[in-house]
Amino acid sequence: MRHRMDDLLTLMQVLRDCEQGCPWDLQQNWDSIVPHTLEEAYEVADAIERRAFNELPGELGDLLFQVVYYAQFGAEEQRFDFADIVDTLTAKMLRRHPHVFPDGTLASRRSPGVSAEEIQSQQVNSRWESLKAEEREQRARAEKAADMPSVLDDVPRTLPALSRAAKLSKRAARVGFDWPDAEGVVAKIREELAEVEEALAAGDQRHAQEEVGDLLFAVTNLARTLNADPEQCLRATNAKFERRFRHIERELSAAQRPLQDASLDEMEAHWQAAKAQEKHPSHS
Repeated sequence: MRHRMDDLLTLMQVLRDCEQGCPWDLQQNWDSIVPHTLEEAYEVADAIERRAFNELPGELGDLLFQVVYYAQFGAEEQRFDFADIVDTLTAKMLRRHPHVFPDGTLASRRSPGVSAEEIQSQQVNSRWESLKAEEREQRARAEKAADMPSVLDDVPRTLPALSRAAKLSKRAARVGFDWPDAEGVVAKIREELAEVEEALAAGDQRHAQEEVGDLLFAVTNLARTLNADPEQCLRATNAKFERRFRHIERELSAAQRPLQDASLDEMEAHWQAAKAQEKHPSHS
């Protein structure tokens, strides 16, 4: 028998039951689960990048379990439950896709004559952003926020810094605060790098650290300009670094050379050999 969503919700209720539940689960709260949520999201991304589709149902289940956790917390405090999450999400997606659901209901459908190209048009994207902006304004009014609504509202502070930088700059770019082309971003990177060098020359480490942050933000903008996810770019580079460094370790071990005894020139030679093998795998 295949388990259903109701089974998972029941399981969570039992885990959190004061008399029959799991001691660890009973100790959890909103804040303690957040790190697990972030970790599970990364594990989903990792499985996809590795094309480990056999692992993906399990990883997606772990991520879904985090949502069920928050739903249970909400139900216990009489704030909301899982049904509220589903209802809110469905209503929001219907509202944001009037080009697919013209009446705002699941029963309604777009005209068969509307092409996929039209669905992906700038007009549709603009409408999507307009609807999201309206939602932010409504949320700000509901919360009686002291500050006026901002296009930067609701970009989660818990996102990895590179991802958040990309989202912040993307939001600003949508209202025209952006460079006209990639060359402008590259010029900004050179400017920020020069400021890092200037701070280092002055011996001002704190200022240099601040300028490194500006440099990273500019590089993140370049990734966005190239329609690339900076997190994915850096993960790919991390994997490449790990692959090449492990080659260094293997070669030195084969030569019975302890890593700590190898010179930088030796390690660099093996690094370059690993790099050459990646370019010409048939020669390895």
